[in-house]
Amino acid sequence: MTKVVIIGGGPGGYEAALVAAQLDADVTVVERDGIGGACVLTDCVPSKSLIATSTRRTYARASDSLGLRIHDDQGEASVGVDTDRMNSRIKRLARAQSEDTRARLLKEGVKVVSGEARLVDPHIVAVGDQRLRADVVLVATGAHPRELPTAKPDGERILTWRHLYDMEELPERLIVVGSGVTGAEFANAYQSLGSEVTLVSSRERVMPTQDADAAEVLEQVFMRRGMTVLSKTRAESVVRTEDGVRVTLSDGRTVDGSHCLMTVGMIPNTEGLGLEEAGVRLGGGGFIEVDRVSRTTVPGVYAAGDCTGVNMLASVAAMQGRIAMWHALGEAVSPLKLSTVASTVFTHPELASVGASEDDVRSGRIDGRSVTLPLNTNPRAKMDEVGEGFVKLICRQHTGIVLGGVIVGPRASELILGVSIAVQQRLTVDDIAHTFSVYPSLSGSVTEAARSLMLASPE
Repeated sequence: MTKVVIIGGGPGGYEAALVAAQLDADVTVVERDGIGGACVLTDCVPSKSLIATSTRRTYARASDSLGLRIHDDQGEASVGVDTDRMNSRIKRLARAQSEDTRARLLKEGVKVVSGEARLVDPHIVAVGDQRLRADVVLVATGAHPRELPTAKPDGERILTWRHLYDMEELPERLIVVGSGVTGAEFANAYQSLGSEVTLVSSRERVMPTQDADAAEVLEQVFMRRGMTVLSKTRAESVVRTEDGVRVTLSDGRTVDGSHCLMTVGMIPNTEGLGLEEAGVRLGGGGFIEVDRVSRTTVPGVYAAGDCTGVNMLASVAAMQGRIAMWHALGEAVSPLKLSTVASTVFTHPELASVGASEDDVRSGRIDGRSVTLPLNTNPRAKMDEVGEGFVKLICRQHTGIVLGGVIVGPRASELILGVSIAVQQRLTVDDIAHTFSVYPSLSGSVTEAARSLMLASPE
């Protein structure tokens, strides 16, 4: 029986463990913080639970237009936030998800060992005084928030997102440094919960890695709801003041707030694991170098998830872990194909995308064409008072094969699945156009976009 040792119990680790167990391997998972890892305990699950609360509050405050009345004594829309109950719920959900995942692993026969692991050599993993022999090792140790030496988090006023769920009150004036996906999500969530938010962006627009049209829509939504967005400037330092924080920017300006949330990237958890001593090559920033079937530079040693820096999404980590086990245990496997990865920014509205981008078309990297349909023409969107968002579909110029898409709107994370299937299975716009969608539904805009591209097909 093949012995598999997995270092790290996050999505890359526990999904790999389940696959290996199903293939009759002897599987051990070593995890220091709890099954589910940072994804479940401090990052993805808690943040999306927080966002769920903020989204509900936004809907409630905007309910007047639907004929509902939620007013305080001054006639203003009023929906309070109980920070303690909210954070207690978030942490309870995270613990429950961790416990459920652990129970599933044990049920499948996976052994779980608590502690810090270190690679002694490619076939021995040390956990304290214990030595675990392995035919296959998977490193799935994740990453942690990057810290600036001039803005050291203290867990009280200067924060990373892992400090948020211990706060007793909402931050009155929150400064978010970093306008990537994480910064945008938290800035939007806390603004929706009632905080006064300033977002510091080093680039010309927020979320520079996302579709430009989508990012522009969201930035306009942020500012229309009262957020201050400071573009093309960096935070040089963050210091405590008597009653809050002061952020000094690269252009000389200062911004005062009650709290500062630092979202300036991630550092892989690869230090002290004995990787380089065992021959595992680390690339820039300390990330583990892997190929498309998750192999490192050492035979029998694989890696998955954020510690590889391939694409820091839980879904990608899970797929890397599965691919690693299929490959290591002799199953047929398709290499990881990043062009089929769907991702979502969990703002309100959400931004979801998959596959090729419109920039790929405009730059000539792909021979394609696209169409964009605003959601405010969609009947269901009108019923729900959805004013912002769109569906964008991209296909190959002559064959109509769907290459990608972008959706900005409510539950875009759910709506993108249909486009993801089309990209993965190389469906054409004709295939989507001839597929029934519910009327009325937001997904109807996906089929309508496909019909537009089908009708616009070149001779």
